[in-house]
Amino acid sequence: MTVPKTLAGQPGPKESLFNILLTFLKVGAFTFGGGYAILPVIRQEVVFTRKWVSEDVFADILIITQGMPGQLALNSAIQIGVRLRGTVGGLVAALGVTAPSVIILLIIAAWLYPLYRDNQYVHAVFYGLRPAVVALIAAAAIKLGREILHGIRGIILCAILLVAAIVSQVHPILLLVAGGVAGLLVCRRECH
Repeated sequence: MTVPKTLAGQPGPKESLFNILLTFLKVGAFTFGGGYAILPVIRQEVVFTRKWVSEDVFADILIITQGMPGQLALNSAIQIGVRLRGTVGGLVAALGVTAPSVIILLIIAAWLYPLYRDNQYVHAVFYGLRPAVVALIAAAAIKLGREILHGIRGIILCAILLVAAIVSQVHPILLLVAGGVAGLLVCRRECH
């Protein structure tokens, strides 16, 4: 079996399917909020703990997965799994990141929810998880911004797109397209 190549064309690390599965089972089992809230956990595991991809490759994976349909966490896991072990690695990573949620939801739906749906403590726990999810998303945005944004033009473009996202009803895909076009026109020299 050949080793998958990274974005730079260099051979990527060869990792066991079992380690890929365990890593993404851990990510899926201990992350609430999905999507952007799971990014700091994935980043910690694949960039810093396992050193499967570099910061730059992780940023590129996030850019690619933003343009793909489906969940960000699932798409990121698949991209990393494919990078490590090809198609089978992608399938194993997808299984790992989704299995805990499916199992937990089935247990809750079948047994726990009917027993505790009116319990004030359960409601309080979920109420407390909401700010934690927002904090994880904000932390991911700040960390990624520090690593991805280079130069004053990139920072200004980010600020303009952030304001547009907050104050308007512009679809996120249109913002991504606008950012890409603006990068082509304005940031070409500065952002490489």
